[in-house]
Amino acid sequence: MTGMRARILGWMTACLLALPVAAANLQISPVMINLRVGQGATGINLQNLGEAPVYGQVRVYLWEQKDGDDVLTPTQDVVASPPIIQIGPKSSQIIRLVRRSEQLPASELTYRILIDEIPKDDGPASGVDIRLRYSVPMFVLPADERAAPVLAWSVFKKDGFWMLRVRNSGTQRAQIGALELSNAAGKQFEIASGLFGYVLAGRVREWRLPTSGDADLNGTLAVKANINSRPTSASTVARVD
Repeated sequence: MTGMRARILGWMTACLLALPVAAANLQISPVMINLRVGQGATGINLQNLGEAPVYGQVRVYLWEQKDGDDVLTPTQDVVASPPIIQIGPKSSQIIRLVRRSEQLPASELTYRILIDEIPKDDGPASGVDIRLRYSVPMFVLPADERAAPVLAWSVFKKDGFWMLRVRNSGTQRAQIGALELSNAAGKQFEIASGLFGYVLAGRVREWRLPTSGDADLNGTLAVKANINSRPTSASTVARVD
C-alpha cells in the first residue's frame, strides 16, 4: 500500500482523540506525542481494562497533506516496538517509538501511529478484520523552539457547498478548535465547538463547512478559533493557493 487518504471525518475525529469507545476495553495514553529536540524515543501506554486479552498491531505512517486532504504513507522513519501486541486482562503494555534519524528538522515532522485491535487468529497484514482503530498524532518538533503556525483563511463555494481552505506557511502545525465565522452583518456561524482539524506545517488543508449552501458567507469574514489551544482572531482573504 503506497498511500492512504484519510477522507472519512468520523474515524479521523474519533481516532484523533484516541479515547476509549463504547464497548472498547483498550485505553491509550498519551493521545498526542511531541518529540522534542534531543529526544529520540518515546512510548505509548496501552491498558486493557477488560476481562479478555486484547490482540492488535501497531503501524507508523508519515502524515502529509496534499491537494487539501490528509495523506498517510507507511514509513520506517519511526519504528514501533513491538509491532504486534497481546495484552492480558487488566494489564498494560508499553509500545516504544524510536526515531531512526538524529537530524533536527527545520520544519515540524508529522506522523500517525495506527493501533488496530484485531481478532486473535489474524496476523499483521492489510485486509485483516480490524475491530477498532486508534490513531495517535506524533510530532517531531523543529530545531527552532520559536516555531509557530502562520495561517491564511479563505471561504469559497464549490459544487454548491461552502468550503474552508487554510494555508499554514509556518513551521509548526495548527490544531484548530472552537471555530466560528462571522459575516459583515454580524451573523455568527459556529463551525465546531471542539476540535475541527489540523493544518500541517507548510501545507494547505480544505474542508466542506457544515453550513447550508445559502448561508451568507460572502465577502470578508471574521474568524475566531483556538489555534494550538490559544484563542486567535483573523479575517478571511479572497483566495488561498
